Parts: sequence; C-alpha cells; structure tokens
Amino acid sequence: MSKAISVALGVLTACVATSSLGPICVQECDFELLILVTGLPYTLTWSAACRMVDSAQCGLWATIRQPWTGKMGICCKSQRQVVPENLGSSVKTPPHHLSRVNGWSPPLHSFQVVCWAIFLVMCVTTFGIFIPFLPLDWKLAAYAVMGAVFLLHMLVHLIAVTIDPAEVNVRLKSYAQPVPTFDRSKHAHVIQNQYCHLCEVTVSEKAKHCSSCNKCVSGFDHHCKWLNNCVGSRNYWFFFTSVASALCGLFCLMVLLLYVVIQNFVNPTKLRMDPLYKDVRSSNQWLLFLPLCPVQVKTPVVFFILTVVLLLGSTSFVLLGHLLVFHLYLMAKHLSTFEYMMQARFQQNQVPTRREGLTLLKEKGRLKEKESGTNTSTSTHG
Repeated sequence: MSKAISVALGVLTACVATSSLGPICVQECDFELLILVTGLPYTLTWSAACRMVDSAQCGLWATIRQPWTGKMGICCKSQRQVVPENLGSSVKTPPHHLSRVNGWSPPLHSFQVVCWAIFLVMCVTTFGIFIPFLPLDWKLAAYAVMGAVFLLHMLVHLIAVTIDPAEVNVRLKSYAQPVPTFDRSKHAHVIQNQYCHLCEVTVSEKAKHCSSCNKCVSGFDHHCKWLNNCVGSRNYWFFFTSVASALCGLFCLMVLLLYVVIQNFVNPTKLRMDPLYKDVRSSNQWLLFLPLCPVQVKTPVVFFILTVVLLLGSTSFVLLGHLLVFHLYLMAKHLSTFEYMMQARFQQNQVPTRREGLTLLKEKGRLKEKESGTNTSTSTHG
C-alpha cells in the first residue's frame, strides 16, 4: 500500500514538473491516471495527492480533477487562498504606503510648484518693475499696502501647507508605520462606526480618510493640489485667508497695471519721476528694478512683461474669485466641499431613477389603456 502511494506521489510530481504553468499550480491533472497507475481506490489516491501537496516534496498547490464530481479542486483547499511567501516568491504582495504629514511631504505636486512660481513672478514684477513707476508719495503707500498683503498671503499659505490636518489619534501614531491596503472583502467602507480600518484608530464624526495623504483628516473639506495638503478643520481658515489675501493682492496689482498703461498714453513723464531718469535721454528707454539695481530696457520689453503679468494676474483673479465665492456659499449653507460634492452626486444619481420611474408609469398607463380597449371590444362583440 505504501509503495502504491509513493508511485502516486511520483506520478503527480511528474505532472507538476511538466506543467506548462510552471511550479505554481497544475491545471486539470488527470485523476484517473493515478487510479490506473496505483490501482488504489479513489479515496486512498485522493489522500495521497493531498499528502503530496501538503508535504515538503511538492511545496506548491496542485489542482486535480475529482472523477466523481467533475469539478476542479485544490486538494480540499480554498481556491482563494493566497500562496504563502516561502512557497511563491514570484507572487508580489501589494506595497504598504506611508502617510503624508503635510504639504512638504513627498511627492511634491506640480500644481504646488506652479503656485510658488507664480507668486515669485508677481513679487518680482510688482516690487521691482511696476511700483517704481509711481510718484514718490504713491510709491511709499504702494510698498506698504502691497507688501503687507503679499506678506500676509505668504504666511497663511505656509501655515496652511505646514499644518498636519490629521485626526488627533492619527497624529499620536508614528508616521513611519506603513498603512495597510484596504480589503473590500473584509469591510464595506474604510470608516465604519467612527473607526478607520486603515489608520486603525477611532475618528470623529466628520473625519474622512484621504487617499492622497493616506490618513484620516479631521473635519475633512477637500484635498488641495495647490497646497499639496488636505484642508480640514485645523487649517481651513488659513486656506480661506490665503485665497482671500491672494485675491486682494491680485486686485491691487491689476489697479497698478491699469494705471501704468493709462498713464503711458496720457502723460508718460509721470512714470519717469525717479531721479535716475535724469541720465536717460531717450523716451524709448525705461529703467527696471529701481532703485537698487537699475536695468535699462526698451519700451517693447516693458509692455511684453506687462502683458504677461496682466494675463497671468487676470486669469488667477478670475479663478480665485470663483473659489472664494464658492466657499462663501458653502459657509452660508453650512456645508463642506466634500458634503457639497456628495449631495451633487446623489442628485445626479436620482435623475435617471426618476426618469425610469416616469417611463414605467407611462408604460403601465399604455397597458391599462390597451386592456380597457380590449375589454370594451369584447363586451361589444358579446
């Protein structure tokens, strides 16, 4: 009996070795072949195959056809079972991602780089090119007002980026620990009963798990790509102040640019009030970056820079104005951006359902009309 079982093991091992799928599994290994070779009953041969799979001789899962059921089995083991790590080196487990602390955590978003590049361009052109065109009294006022607005924007923007908006229990944990991958076969939602299955902590009622930051955010509003950080209850007002201050600074810049354009056509000499213009004889020559580092350029260069800044500033002004009005609307409705999006999505899903319901009602009405018509005709003939 033991010799016959060893023969069965040898046959099954040969089937595994010659399998086209390699050493991971055997597809449809003919069970009748083992019966003919060993001469053993069905149960003993099946037992031998199972022993072979579980033993160190095979070290893999073998799929065998059961003749009495005609179904594929994996030696009485579930087909959804994962191959152990020591048995299948080619099977890759999903990577565990780390949570991001704030907007400075890698990877940096391209929108964040664009945002700082635009801010740098606005600062250089405003304080180095356009404010020096103003008369002395206006120049000092412009430096004070626009300097305060730009400085306020930079501070609140940095704070909004640097603050960690995560939940208290999440911040108490170590960010060096990887966050597991969400398994929908175990849980329907990431957060259930105010418990996050990924962060593995209890969270507040309005907390949401951000997939970009890979952590639960307190009072989640939205994930801002320009900040490269989530906006939640901890940094929302810094985000709002950043938008409002940027809009205010752009408005002041637009007024300054319009003054330069209009004054150039009305009375260009008022734009050349700086004492260093005494050495400039041509009216087609202008000085930039006064008074520290004067650079002499021609009029087309000035108008090219002015046009680029005007287009860039007006586009940013429209976009930020729309964003500010939207958040003012959300404040009036006591909604977050996430709640607003969920409501809009729910309403969109309800529209097709209502249309289907109206269609069904119309079809039922037509059927009733047909039935009533047929009943009337039959009664008439009767």
